[in-house]
Amino acid sequence: QVQLVESGGGLVQPGGSLRLSCTTSLSIFSFKSVAWFRQAPGKQRELVARMDANRSRTYADSVKGRFTISRDNGRNTIYLQMNMLRPEDTGVYECNAALGSTVVRGQGTQVTVSA
Repeated sequence: QVQLVESGGGLVQPGGSLRLSCTTSLSIFSFKSVAWFRQAPGKQRELVARMDANRSRTYADSVKGRFTISRDNGRNTIYLQMNMLRPEDTGVYECNAALGSTVVRGQGTQVTVSA
């Protein structure tokens, strides 16, 4: 069974930075795309960033210029570097990976941005 394990969440002050990691049990080259989603209390789940197999990247408008999705093929790990964090970035961040017609989801990691 394919697994995604996230880490790196926590509490940070506004303007601070965090780096989330998502380690896969399969080679990253197995996936058509990898992505980070987030869900804040009372809000819909939203796509934050996605990277396709050809390394093209897509970002939500609200995070452009502040967040960067990347991957380390040797470590089978996907990263989300988050800078200039805002209180509205608070939520559970979840890593997803498209494997054929199946989407594999991680368990999520909490990010809280608060003074």
